[in-house]
Amino acid sequence: MSLYDRDYSKSREFATSHPSSELSNFIKQTYQLFAASLLAASVGAYVGVFVLAGLFFQSMATFWILFAVEIGLLFALMYKKREAPLNLVLLFAFTFCSGLTLAPTIILTLSLPEGGVIVAQAFTLTTVAFGALSIFAMNTKRDFTTMGKALFIVLIVVVVASLLNLFIQSSPLSLFISGVAAILFSFYILYDTQNIIRGNYETPVEGAVALYLDFINLFISLLNILRSVNR
Repeated sequence: MSLYDRDYSKSREFATSHPSSELSNFIKQTYQLFAASLLAASVGAYVGVFVLAGLFFQSMATFWILFAVEIGLLFALMYKKREAPLNLVLLFAFTFCSGLTLAPTIILTLSLPEGGVIVAQAFTLTTVAFGALSIFAMNTKRDFTTMGKALFIVLIVVVVASLLNLFIQSSPLSLFISGVAAILFSFYILYDTQNIIRGNYETPVEGAVALYLDFINLFISLLNILRSVNR
């Protein structure tokens, strides 16, 4: 899986109308759901690599079908984000499916010399960067919540460039796109973290999805960069 469309037009100032204890609970639930989402995605990636690898090798149709299902689950989740427990079912179905669609990229990396090391390095770098950026966003006085429109424009450019590169198949362009995407989603981590701690999301599910997309896309970008350097 690569990049996803994002919509933050309905965010609101939760913190100004709710007591601090309720905001703390909101933040706690958001990060709990984020951690659970990563676990679901890990299970999906494991199944994709060790169970569905043969199907991916036989035909890319398997990937595109799963990708379509994944996008459908994401839209359904955003539509039903306030309806518990359906929103939780959709959240974990989406993240599990995204793990499945991540499998071909992991399989391709594992086929390289020291491919396992590359995957481990990408995951470690992503985790360290995510943690450091989150801590920075929580403690800095700079306001990153105003960057939404600029980040979204860059996201659209990256998505279009990625689609074009599917036909061009340019390795230098792919490396450049991955570099820009890594920087973009680093800023998205700052943006989403501050929106969460200020209560600007309507539900913990919405915040968890935002963090999950930031993490997984940063991981994919770093994985592509490391794989290209290795080659």
